[in-house]
Amino acid sequence: MMMSLLVLVMFLIGNMIFVSKHKHLLIVLMSLEFIVLSIFFLLMLYLVMIEYNMFMLMVFLVFSVCEGALGLSILVSMIRTHGNDYFQSFNLI
Repeated sequence: MMMSLLVLVMFLIGNMIFVSKHKHLLIVLMSLEFIVLSIFFLLMLYLVMIEYNMFMLMVFLVFSVCEGALGLSILVSMIRTHGNDYFQSFNLI
């Protein structure tokens, strides 16, 4: 019970950071990774509770690593083209 409450608090904190206005893309990517980490903990707790195989955790980790690598490549591309990771420095239109 206490661990699920901790996971819920982690998920809410990650969402609050993601929704709030930030200037840097790196902070947004880190909050997304924090949300993914809290979902991983929740999935792990659920699979341990029902005594199920942990294969789904490996699939989830593979997809989360791919998502993190894609975010970092977008960040590097933005820094190379614009010189920084501020949202105000480039036009999204």
